[in-house]
Amino acid sequence: MFSRKLEYSSIHLCDEKLPDLKLHDALQSGLELMQIDVTEDQCRSLAAYVELLVKWNKVINLTAVRDPLEMVSRHIFDSLSVHEFIDSDSLIDVGAGAGLPGIPLAILKPHMNVTLIDSVAKKTRFIQQAAAELRLGNVTALHSRVEAVSQQANFVIARAFAAPDKLAALTRHLLPQGGRLLAMVGQMPEQNYLANIAGFSLIKTAKLTIPDETAERNIVILQRDQTSSA
Repeated sequence: MFSRKLEYSSIHLCDEKLPDLKLHDALQSGLELMQIDVTEDQCRSLAAYVELLVKWNKVINLTAVRDPLEMVSRHIFDSLSVHEFIDSDSLIDVGAGAGLPGIPLAILKPHMNVTLIDSVAKKTRFIQQAAAELRLGNVTALHSRVEAVSQQANFVIARAFAAPDKLAALTRHLLPQGGRLLAMVGQMPEQNYLANIAGFSLIKTAKLTIPDETAERNIVILQRDQTSSA
């Protein structure tokens, strides 16, 4: 398990550089619809992150989404749609890929330390570089398999990484007793299945409403049982 700096040429975002106005406006209007309050600096950072995704996607395959405005809805809004369910100073993002949902959440919640884990080295190198470019001191990237990570956080999140029961088994050691696991899924699993996941209690399920996104999106929140063993 290790962290590494991105080995490609750095893409610098000057303080004076304003993000693309279309991105900025799309972010502002969508976040208003979602009733998410952000500062101007946060909005600029989110837009700058999308610009980094676009640029680095030409070098390494980070996401199948190529259009910047589509990235705003399918990646940024999707990531931030779960913000209200996270009340913690520590979060682990499992299978973070290009930094989703961890980086948008780290921008929105600068008080929260966010560790992003992925087993693909080029993706964790991008996360580390993006965190440096955006000056996100609360972000750590780990190139590792989930099973090899020893640290814990009060909340663990995963976005379309595995079925909830498999995700729970893979990440239980990352959570203290009483810690919460947030599984971002497409179609909502059956309640009976969710209520019988070993070592966890079902806390909540909710539909996620995302501007300009027609695909079904849901969140499943599980809590590690007080009596479950590591």
